[in-house]
Amino acid sequence: MNENLFTSFITPTMLGLPLAAMIIMFPSMLFPAPTRLITNRLISIQQWLIQLVSKQMMNIHNHKGQTWTLMLMSLILFIGSTNLLGLLPHSFTPTTQLSMNLGMAIPLWAGTVIMGFRNKTKISLAHFLPQGTPTPLIPMLVIIETISLFIQPMALAVRLTANITAGHLLMHLIGGATLALMNISMATALVTFIILVLLTALEFAVAMIQAYVFTLLVSLYLHDNT
Repeated sequence: MNENLFTSFITPTMLGLPLAAMIIMFPSMLFPAPTRLITNRLISIQQWLIQLVSKQMMNIHNHKGQTWTLMLMSLILFIGSTNLLGLLPHSFTPTTQLSMNLGMAIPLWAGTVIMGFRNKTKISLAHFLPQGTPTPLIPMLVIIETISLFIQPMALAVRLTANITAGHLLMHLIGGATLALMNISMATALVTFIILVLLTALEFAVAMIQAYVFTLLVSLYLHDNT
């Protein structure tokens, strides 16, 4: 039976109701919360990683930018955990949906842009027209800079969607090829299985890297507007 390659990207439903909201909330339940003064190794490692990432990402920001630390750390934890859980068999990855990624990218981008126009109006407007621009090029340059500004959230969402979707499709194709080759040549099937294992390890790294890149770009947009 031929299976549609994009079947795994369809939102699961139960009794005709989509389970997207339940799936999106599920990763946050897996993070252990310290309930006593003495924590275990898992919570200590989790806190150490959060402090390391927050120090790397928020070191360039001023006081106004550092107020976004909690939001950005929550964002990277959510995207990273969602991407990792999506690598499990018979699971669903919400970050493969462009609508969801746009739902994250547009409000965050809009918040940074609005903050920039409110706090640094002249500097924000100056980005549309660099100093020394020839007069005949002013209208064209303003249009180009405006388009580049509004395309930023689209670039954030498409980058995350394309990377996660491409990895899942490639794993699906190589896994199907491995099963088909088992009846033809075990040696060739073993080679494709090794490739599948290596690709799975790569996808674990990509899941974390894409979460970091998405959050880092939002942080850079914030830095430019504070």
